[in-house]
Parts: sequence; structure tokens; C-alpha cells
Amino acid sequence: MGMPESPSPNRPLAWSRVRSTAQDAFSEFFGVFIFLLFSLASIAQVVLSNGQKGTYTSIVLGWGVGITLGAYVAGKSGAHLNPGVTLSMCVYRRLPWSKFPVYAVAQTAGAFAAAAVVYGNYIKAIDAYEGGPGIRTVPGFSTNATAGIFATYPADVVAGSKTAQFFSEFIPSSILMFMIFALTDEGNIAAGKLTPLGLGLTFVGITACFGWETAFALNFARDFGPRLLTAAVGYGSEVWTADGHYFWVPMIAPFLGCLFGGFLYDVFVYEGDSPINTPWMGLKRLVRPGRGREDPEPGLLRLPSRRQDS
Repeated sequence: MGMPESPSPNRPLAWSRVRSTAQDAFSEFFGVFIFLLFSLASIAQVVLSNGQKGTYTSIVLGWGVGITLGAYVAGKSGAHLNPGVTLSMCVYRRLPWSKFPVYAVAQTAGAFAAAAVVYGNYIKAIDAYEGGPGIRTVPGFSTNATAGIFATYPADVVAGSKTAQFFSEFIPSSILMFMIFALTDEGNIAAGKLTPLGLGLTFVGITACFGWETAFALNFARDFGPRLLTAAVGYGSEVWTADGHYFWVPMIAPFLGCLFGGFLYDVFVYEGDSPINTPWMGLKRLVRPGRGREDPEPGLLRLPSRRQDS
């Protein structure tokens, strides 16, 4: 019998090839996972302890820390962490459209996984808060509801008003995208390796100032992934029907808000390659695609990675 053939030192391992091929998906999955692991857990701890183990300030800090660490984890893919950000990168920064579904699915899966871990960790506390094992309720249907730990639901002050709910998500989503473009604009100050910290500060500001009315989803994946988790573990159809089927608002408004925020930045500040800075505001690109400058890594946040310099 011959000796088993040893792998060539120059041949990449099978898993290395898989990891390289799926690098963007893995980066976005784990970036969102870390982001929401901290974020959702901060809400859970405050709510389930009846405020004994934190206040709203704890939640604000938890979200700021979560997005900062998540952005560092996902630097190789550009740290979008949000399908609305990815869509804006496709529209304004030439990220290939083929990457949009990959990023969006990975981001949503990461959000679902984070919600599952937080739910599993706090399941006994949820049982106690709700009033017994297996009791699971949604805001608007119970005073001890815990579904709001995971997905977003409107406050009473905007209940029933889809217009108010929409703009409560649209406005901060616009701010978020505007700031992402500002932080990554190399023709401006540009934050470089400090971009995740800038994102963290942006989130602290948004959660502190715009977090009351609709609990700041700002992100299709952040809301839809955890909402799927709550539907799967027994919260019932109310996760979809609460407040006149509110669930569609945090699915749609963040996309439109991010597109609007990116549009504002490119119209009034950005001087680089963007459809806004081409004839007919990019309509010629639709007619004659492929024209103009192509970045080697289009659409990525300028975070440090092995594939690009910051």
C-alpha cells in the first residue's frame, strides 16, 4: 500500500476555497449577528429586569457598541449590515447588483440567528415576565408582551397612523445613509479605520433622538429576521397583524430612506463617481451600462481588509 498523498503546501484547503467564495456572505452574516447580539440583548436585559438592570441609556449604548463591533467583523464585505445600505451602494457606488440578494439574505439570516441566541439565553426570564412557560404575546395585545424585544412595534403615540410610522423610519434611515456616505467619502475627511466608531456614534445619536415612536428598525434585516424568529417560537400571527399589519413599514421605509439619504449626499456634497454626477443623473447609465470608471471594489465601505487599503 502506498503512503497517502500529502496535500500540496501551495494548494488551498477545501474550506479555504469555500470561505473565499462565500467571504461576503459570511462577513455580512456574522457582522449582523454580532451587531444584533449586543443590540437585542440590551433590550432584553432592560425589559425583563423591569428596569433594574439598565435603562433606555443602556439600550442606546448597546446598539452603539453592537454596530461598531459588527462593522469591524464585516469589514471585508464593506460592513453594510443593512439591505438598505447595500441597495444604496448598488445604486450610487457601482456595487454589482448580483451581490444585493447575497448580502440581503446573509444579513437577514444573521439577524434571525442573533435573535435566536438572545431568545434562548433569556427564555426563562421571558417565561417569568410573560406569566408562565409558553405564554408569548405581542405589544398591543398584552401589558407583559415581549415580542418587542426582538422586532419593532409602534408606540401608542403613532398607533394607527401609517404616515407617522413611515416617516419615523424614513427620516432616521436617511440620516444613517447620509452619514455612511460622509464617513466613507475619501474626498471629504473620511473616517478610514475609524469608520465603525463613526457608525457607532451615528447609531447612538439616532437611538437617543429617534428611538421612541417606532423603535428605530432602520433596517429590513434587523426587523424581519427577528420577526420571523418570534413567529417561529410561538408569538402567533399577531407579529404580522399588530397595529393594522404594521410589519410592512420597517420593511419598506428603510430602503426608501437610505436611497433618499444617499441621494442628498451625492447631490449636495459628493464629487466622486455617482450616477448623480453624470448626465441626466445617471439615466444614461441605464441606457448604456458599463460606461465610466469602475472601482476595483465598487460600493464597499472603506474599511481595512486584506483585499483593500483603508
